[in-house]
Amino acid sequence: MQIVHTISDLRDALAGRGRPAFVPTMGNLHDGHLALVRQAKPLGSVMVVSIFVNRLQFLPHEDFDSYPRTLEIDAGKLHAEGCDVLFAPAEKDLYPQPQTFKVQPDPRLADILEGHFRPGFFTGVCTVVMKLLACVFSGGPGTAVFGRKDYQQVLVIRRMVEQFALPIDIVTGDTCRAGDGLALSSRNGYLDEAERAQAVQLSQALRALADAALQLGASLPALEAQAVERLRKQGWQPDYLTVRQRADLLPPAEAPQPGQLVVLGAARLGGTRLIDNLEF
Repeated sequence: MQIVHTISDLRDALAGRGRPAFVPTMGNLHDGHLALVRQAKPLGSVMVVSIFVNRLQFLPHEDFDSYPRTLEIDAGKLHAEGCDVLFAPAEKDLYPQPQTFKVQPDPRLADILEGHFRPGFFTGVCTVVMKLLACVFSGGPGTAVFGRKDYQQVLVIRRMVEQFALPIDIVTGDTCRAGDGLALSSRNGYLDEAERAQAVQLSQALRALADAALQLGASLPALEAQAVERLRKQGWQPDYLTVRQRADLLPPAEAPQPGQLVVLGAARLGGTRLIDNLEF
């Protein structure tokens, strides 16, 4: 496995090697990331993973400085998975000059849910992903794989790729979960032992809300408010628990129909903010 740090070295490493299969990450890799690598590997002739903690998608009070950086351990995991090229740029390598040009996503999709509670988040995501795609796929078309745990992010990125007519296939991977149902996340490492035992309550709340939406026929806003309140009584600080249409994240226009919906949630447990979603 080659480990490269600059854009020019990445392009040299990929020259003449055919169609890339690419998984972008922020590192601190867990089994969910590695599952995406396994899914991506047969989709191209050269397997590329990036590790870059992107300052542009963190708000000033968030965990940019404390976000786990475990490059040596991550490189060992990727080598074991048969990754061909690891792109691990420093900030000065990916942003050699101030990034004054940014990708502004459609606010109808990017200013709701995560975008509402984390203003500017998707501008930062789209800007870094666009730059990474430009670096990896400068030699021609390929495939990029993203996890559906970040459901809204995947929709935003897919729209961006379509809007700019990029020659890149966007493929999504399932959310990987621990045995108790907690969605795997690098931020799970922030949880203490008691919080980790409690953290499964978020996925349980989403499942209960999805079941209620299909079975009870009550108004969704009322069901969502009840779900938020129940989670709050369990010691969480919820941002949202909501049922949306999968295609555009708008509230369902009619009675919820299975197969077309996703329930999404974000909540803070202690000092750790977790997100999750379930398609139903």
